[in-house]
Amino acid sequence: MNVLQKLVSTGAKTLPRNGLVRHSSHFVYQPDAKAPVEGPTQKMNMFQAINQAMDIALEQNESALVFGEDVAFGGVFRCSMGLQKKYGKQRVFNTPLCEQGIAGFAIGVANTGAKAIAEMQFADYIFPAFDQIVNEAAKYRYRSGNLYDCGSLTFRAPCGAVGHGACYHSQSPEAYFAHTPGLKVVVPRGPNKAKGLLLACVKDNDPCIVFEPKTLYRAAVEEVPVAAFESPIGKADILRSGTDITLVGWGTQIHVLQEVANMAKTQLDVSCEVIDLVSILPWDKETICNSVKKTGRVLIAHEAPLTNGFGAELAATIQEECFLHLESPVLRVTGWDTPFPHVFEPFYIPDKHRCLAGIRKLINY
Repeated sequence: MNVLQKLVSTGAKTLPRNGLVRHSSHFVYQPDAKAPVEGPTQKMNMFQAINQAMDIALEQNESALVFGEDVAFGGVFRCSMGLQKKYGKQRVFNTPLCEQGIAGFAIGVANTGAKAIAEMQFADYIFPAFDQIVNEAAKYRYRSGNLYDCGSLTFRAPCGAVGHGACYHSQSPEAYFAHTPGLKVVVPRGPNKAKGLLLACVKDNDPCIVFEPKTLYRAAVEEVPVAAFESPIGKADILRSGTDITLVGWGTQIHVLQEVANMAKTQLDVSCEVIDLVSILPWDKETICNSVKKTGRVLIAHEAPLTNGFGAELAATIQEECFLHLESPVLRVTGWDTPFPHVFEPFYIPDKHRCLAGIRKLINY
């Protein structure tokens, strides 16, 4: 096999320079074993599943609106392709390049009862709208004594590492919003979850944020039910049962952890239970704690930095609820406390090698 054939077979993205080969991603995608509901399915990737969910939302509710930067043309990730042609410029439209304006408009129309589905082009761009979301949308129901609310408001935001995004296109800001009562925050791991969670958020009585790992838009492919369905907000998924250690993550990191679980079994004869948290706020404390009480060890992995990442909340709760069951301290494998780098991204992300090293540390404690 020549060098070029080897590069293609291993998924390399660029030709080698000085002996180094860059691979297209740090994970191997693991599709769900079965569809979430019975009925006809269609093979689709994650952005197609999101597109279908918004199509259903627009069809089912005449008040539903889809808007954001470039969404009329399909958006930079093609999630809204064809929706303006189908539903018209009054319901699917571009906004100015102003996140405060997108959020402010979304809050206003949601308070009239319309279903607002607002796209922030990148999760990194959501920060100018932070005040609108956490001080207005999240508090509207409480502040008005339940006279008004933003329960028909959903924000979509592409997030996480993509291989070449650097510090303004690769961040995972879920922990910022998890500190805010009144919001709901979810992160899908693939097409089925993306469709089910988005439809659940659109119907929810509280304002919701869906952080969509952008590297999964095309890499994640599954058989997805054609019919409308909802995935429960606040419920974690046990994707693999195990007895020795609990591995917890969300989004892209779930696929890293599933590969790590296979490596741990083969190399260390360690049985790992893999849990997708799915919902950041509210989060499923019962499922996580029951698993940790069974295994006695837990590794939490996420792409966001270590300090005050959402893994810290999990670790604190596990310490309080499961202390007498623990065989080792709770371990977090995360991004570093630095801006998200560009050429050094492979050293930043919590890949399978760092996670496997964490499992060794926990087992040998």
